[in-house]
Amino acid sequence: MKAMAGVLLARSVPLLILLLSCSPLALASSKKPAVVARREDIPFIKCQVCEKIAREIHGLVRKKEALVSPKKELQIIEITENVCNLKEEADWILPIDIAEKGDELELVDQGTEGQCNSECKTIERACQEVMGYSDTDVAEFLFKSKPSVDVLIDFLCNDLSKACFAKPPPVPKDRLPGEPFVAKSSKEAEMEKILKSMEGMPGAPNMKMYSREDLMNMNNFGGGEDDDEDDGRRR
Repeated sequence: MKAMAGVLLARSVPLLILLLSCSPLALASSKKPAVVARREDIPFIKCQVCEKIAREIHGLVRKKEALVSPKKELQIIEITENVCNLKEEADWILPIDIAEKGDELELVDQGTEGQCNSECKTIERACQEVMGYSDTDVAEFLFKSKPSVDVLIDFLCNDLSKACFAKPPPVPKDRLPGEPFVAKSSKEAEMEKILKSMEGMPGAPNMKMYSREDLMNMNNFGGGEDDDEDDGRRR
């Protein structure tokens, strides 16, 4: 197993370095300021976020059932636990933009993944507030009742979280607009997929610790000391 992981690591890193050399990557800059959620926006989008969570969970469970029918509730809990985690099951957040529409905020699906700015973090935070400690309750409901998506929305957004129990308040007229939606380049999206696939792989470092220059200088990354010895013999 470790040998296979080493092979995958050795194959992934050269491609990652090639992509890094061709495109500026946002996470490569150690000087980039931390992006934080705009918590004041959460009350205006919480119900919409809840509905999207329910649809996402329902879709992920159905996909899992199509591949292998979950025999245990724990398999569904893994989905509900990670639906708000951008490192796990929360890729659904990345294409969403928060747009002003009159005195309301509207979640707009842009159809392509965007940079995770403060709006992305705001949706993630709203998701966490909606789910709270309800992941096991949602998983149990899905496992035992096998509800339709509309029934799941009602259960999560009205019965459990109360996210849609009342109409959201009007958006203040002096609210500062959020950042414009910035789509990721295809190269950047590919890089992030590689980084994500390498997380937790035996022998792989935490890639987020390194800058673009660090990664470019990892000549022996994945090759080990034997490569140095071979280079010495070839000289």
